[in-house]
Amino acid sequence: MSFTLPGFDLDRFIRDTLAEDLGEGLSGGGSDVTSESVIPAEARFAGVMDSRDPIVVAGLPVAEAFFRALDPAMTIQILVEEGAQVGPGTDLMRLEGNARAMLTAERSALNTVQHLSGIATLVRDYVRAMDNPACTLLDTRKTIPGLRHLEKYAVRMGGGSNHRMGLWDAAMIKDNHVLVAGSVGEAVRRAVAAGVTEIICEVDRIDQIEPALAAGATRLLLDNMEPDTLREAVTLVAGRVPTEASGGINLQTIRAKAATGVDYVSVGRLTQSAPAADIGLDFTPL
Repeated sequence: MSFTLPGFDLDRFIRDTLAEDLGEGLSGGGSDVTSESVIPAEARFAGVMDSRDPIVVAGLPVAEAFFRALDPAMTIQILVEEGAQVGPGTDLMRLEGNARAMLTAERSALNTVQHLSGIATLVRDYVRAMDNPACTLLDTRKTIPGLRHLEKYAVRMGGGSNHRMGLWDAAMIKDNHVLVAGSVGEAVRRAVAAGVTEIICEVDRIDQIEPALAAGATRLLLDNMEPDTLREAVTLVAGRVPTEASGGINLQTIRAKAATGVDYVSVGRLTQSAPAADIGLDFTPL
């Protein structure tokens, strides 16, 4: 199965992850000592990856790439689509091939699918709790270094959308930038003067809204505001730019904040705190 993400090198990720597990470059490293000492080189396994809990699936094509990297001739069937919601006991993938290859790739493949499916499942929970098709759920940059593209992919599989991908694709003016610039308006003006076209400005007080808009902000991030204040802010903005609620949002508070009329709600814990999905992989000797 072909799997590509802009800015993400799948082959390098597979290679580096397996090299880390095998201890390549370390004294005595470079092999799976357990499998190579216990499992005959010609042994073959059949395997089934399945869900143990209700989950939203993400990452199966990456798992496939781990197994194919060690046994290109392995027979692999992906049984469910990415983004599918499945119940406990659902078979996700079937494998047949070299036993050593399966055992060596198993942990890397499972770790990836468990992590990405955990994110997708949590995102789906937030979308349901928000219960507001007019408001878009966003992630943040609170991602594990090196995994941003995969984690943000998992957010999309769960029904959310991506905020900026990094420091390069939009300006995000926050309190520390304002501290140096001297005011919200001055910080935004500097970004405009630098030729930045998308300028997200964080405001945590109602009186910062007009200066930010007058200076050229293209989106307002309304930080740590309660629903009544968010409604006041949305009324004041009056559709001139999109608005985003952020800060202190959880499954209990998201519906009320999304109902205030904001265009977006961003939640850092989607990627920062998602628990791993319970997914297993069982083998049978052939």
